[in-house]
Amino acid sequence: MIRDEIKAGLITAMKARDSEKTAALRLIQAAVRYRDIEERTESDATDDDKLVTEVLLKMAKQRRESIDMYEKGGRPELAAKEQSELDVISSFLPKQMSEEEAKAAIAGLIKESGASSIKEMGKVMGLIKERYATQMDMSKAGPMVKALLAQG
Repeated sequence: MIRDEIKAGLITAMKARDSEKTAALRLIQAAVRYRDIEERTESDATDDDKLVTEVLLKMAKQRRESIDMYEKGGRPELAAKEQSELDVISSFLPKQMSEEEAKAAIAGLIKESGASSIKEMGKVMGLIKERYATQMDMSKAGPMVKALLAQG
């Protein structure tokens, strides 16, 4: 389980006295605990690895946005800190699909769903989220679906 890998990584980082990695792993654990609390109030239970992966993906997205903002704002030291946190977060994420793999998967889902126009994009996006949410960057998936549906 990813949760156990994070815990083991935290112990290793603490023993190595790696304060940056320890801090990043504690942030991850806190975010996961927060999501656990949210999950208790919801009716449907989510698979544990899926829940942790969703939290990690959200954290990674936040870090990428922060890095971009810090670089535009001329704060390279803050961007470097965010990048080190992103590296730690990324180490626990499942392998992401390459652009070619993503296009092939999306093309297959378009055929499977029978979508033929951009109006049916939601159908395809639902299938992508259901099957590939942890392996594909959803912010890039939308434009890919739109382009493939526009081609015909």
